[in-house]
Amino acid sequence: MGTPQERAKGLLGLVRQHADASEDQRHLKGEVAQAFAQEGLFRIAAPVDFFGSEQDPITQIETIETVAYADGSAAWNLMIGIETFGLIAPGFEHCRELIEDLSVVMCSSTASAGRADKVNGGYQVSGRWGFCSGCHNSDLFGATVFVYENGVRNGQGHQYLVVPKSEFEILDTWNTSGLCGSGSHDVVIEDVFVPDERLVAPLGKVQHDSPLLRMPFRSRLCYNKVAIAFGLARSALDGFVDLAEGKVPRFTSKSLKERGWAQRAIAESEVRVRSVRALVIDLLSSLWEKSIKGEEVSDREAALFQLACSDAVRSCISAVDRLVEAAGTTANQKGHPLERVARDIRVVGQHQTVAPHHIEDAGRVLLGLPAVDAMLAKLPK
Repeated sequence: MGTPQERAKGLLGLVRQHADASEDQRHLKGEVAQAFAQEGLFRIAAPVDFFGSEQDPITQIETIETVAYADGSAAWNLMIGIETFGLIAPGFEHCRELIEDLSVVMCSSTASAGRADKVNGGYQVSGRWGFCSGCHNSDLFGATVFVYENGVRNGQGHQYLVVPKSEFEILDTWNTSGLCGSGSHDVVIEDVFVPDERLVAPLGKVQHDSPLLRMPFRSRLCYNKVAIAFGLARSALDGFVDLAEGKVPRFTSKSLKERGWAQRAIAESEVRVRSVRALVIDLLSSLWEKSIKGEEVSDREAALFQLACSDAVRSCISAVDRLVEAAGTTANQKGHPLERVARDIRVVGQHQTVAPHHIEDAGRVLLGLPAVDAMLAKLPK
């Protein structure tokens, strides 16, 4: 069957074949999502006893960046699926049959919370959730809700209810320039009954003796986003080399690769991307080793990892911008690989988990001050 990385690499032809169509229809082609599911790629972070293969974090990164090299939107859908099953699957203790079939795809959203009123045997659920990446190809939706009993909200915080595709509606809201094919539209549920057994532990609260689930929850939300930036940046680096080989800019007889500006651009971009990737992998290896041993990760260690991830994405964006600048007008041509990468990678840096403002908050922790942002403040044990 091969490693997840090898299986992902084997799908790159299919991913490339459907990339334009996914972008045009603004969600991932079903053929690609089905192939990810059939190869078991959505389940690589889920525990073995909950229908996964429980791969280490670096394997997860390498699998996602392999796909991102070919198409950022496809990689985003894969990443969301990996995170969702990895963080939620063990919560399906009383409804295992929902995810037993490996072809089942699941999406969710933590961007908002709906309302679930407790009734006899279950809950009546209503709400609207944004940024539901991959919802068109999902059989299940994980609805983050607040639970109300007799009209009063209980004090348990966010809860998580699983709703089948037949009972949720997709609103066409994802009109973006970057990662257009990710299909991160809104999902609406209107007064749907969900039985008690489909209430599962919410993100970050699943109890399971897995090293992956012993890792700091918010650190897990970082590294797979960074993987997409790594794959996109590598695609831009290789694409620029190919372009420089044959392009002769206007008003000159020298090829692009012979120009000092291009040489500096590829050199600086290459070393920057390699450097930040090496740091993320090094720090992640340390976190993983601690998780295997059951040792606690300190706030300082978590802050360093957050710093490395946010800076890595920022650096990958900067590297791509540098290459686009050196490439000239070619990189503005609709459909050119550099043009799409430049749009897609910027969206990665806008995600809450790896946004650049976390760099300042990590600095607070390194200076002995309390964190103030959600990614580092009150880290779960």
